[in-house]
Amino acid sequence: MTSLTEPAEIHLGLRENAAQFTLLVVINAFVGAVIGLERSLLPAIAEEEFHLRAHTAMLSFIAVFGVTKALTNYAAGRLSDRYGRRSVLVGGWLLAVPVPFLLMVAPTWIWILGANALLGVSQGLIWSTTVIMKIDLAGPERRGLAMGLNEFAGYLAMALSALGTGWLAGRYGLRPEPFWLGVAFVLAGLALSALFVRETTHHVALEAGRQAPSADAGPTQREVFQRGTYADPDLSAISQAGLVNNLNDGMAWGLFPVMYAAAGLDLREIGLLAAIYPGVWGVAQLITGGLSDRIGRKGLIVGGMWVQAVGIGVVVASDTFSWFAVGNVLLGVGTAMVYPTLLAAIGDVAHPTWRASAVGVYRLWRDLGYAVGAVLAGGLADALGLAPAVWVVAALTFASGRVVLVRLTERRPGQGTTGLGPPPRG
Repeated sequence: MTSLTEPAEIHLGLRENAAQFTLLVVINAFVGAVIGLERSLLPAIAEEEFHLRAHTAMLSFIAVFGVTKALTNYAAGRLSDRYGRRSVLVGGWLLAVPVPFLLMVAPTWIWILGANALLGVSQGLIWSTTVIMKIDLAGPERRGLAMGLNEFAGYLAMALSALGTGWLAGRYGLRPEPFWLGVAFVLAGLALSALFVRETTHHVALEAGRQAPSADAGPTQREVFQRGTYADPDLSAISQAGLVNNLNDGMAWGLFPVMYAAAGLDLREIGLLAAIYPGVWGVAQLITGGLSDRIGRKGLIVGGMWVQAVGIGVVVASDTFSWFAVGNVLLGVGTAMVYPTLLAAIGDVAHPTWRASAVGVYRLWRDLGYAVGAVLAGGLADALGLAPAVWVVAALTFASGRVVLVRLTERRPGQGTTGLGPPPRG
């Protein structure tokens, strides 16, 4: 009899693993829905209930979330390589259980920050693991499509959750009613992960066995970190683009709702705008992920960073709902060009046996972008005003695309990895 963690027959490919892959897509939708609870609510809660006026203080919840999620992403990669994917996934959901309850009853802003720290840890474990498991299942040929489907599910669910909570907040108030949705999302994700998910480390072994053996003893964990951070031009270019992408997302998450409110928009309109950006981002990834398998990664990453910069510029130059919406659509399209493509590019470069660790390093830097964006945008907004702070972020996003253009080497999907052989030591 086959156990949940040891499939009797192992194959690589989306079609061959359709049931498990679909299950992981659904689980990732619940992950995105949990974070969507905050997109339209916490800036308003900070201002209306806790009377926080300084933008740096208001964005502190994003900084806490970003730091804890980033550090956990790195740990998730290492833990997944060492102990398997499934146990890390279930552990992440268990940590998420208290989060919606804390958010609905928090009597002080410190409680909100604590809930976001816990949310960051749980999200780092869950989202990182679902990404790694889908890369494991897909094999080298359809990696971009796999990441497109993964991110589509997460960010479309985030958009729908932001839209739903914005509507509930407009009808019933900011707390507690909108956060009951979060309770349902967490329980559903936990049940699916604990009862039905199978381990995918067997697929890693199969893919690694198909690659030519290497005389290289394999990079240590320190070497993987160095390569992903600065030493390897491909991996480091990918990491900085991920950081800047989430830097501007953190800015949009924290400052855009404040800009919309200053322009006279109500909570339902703000909730709709908070949904447009991740909604377009999510749906467009159905196209961009698979497209990167056919045309390569580099052009989509560079172009996507530049489209994001234009979208941010349109938002900051606008003062009506329609033009805010145009800017959010552009930001969503640009992010969709970048997000699944960066993850797929990591899979192109890193050897299967240390790929999870490489993904962890990338996601460490990418999600530190939330914290950097919150501190930078909040500090600049307090010092110079909202508009100059947002323009600086737009300029950084454009410059990041230029870095990718110079440093990243195009590597066609299925062309092979760096071939560095065995998993990290130490």
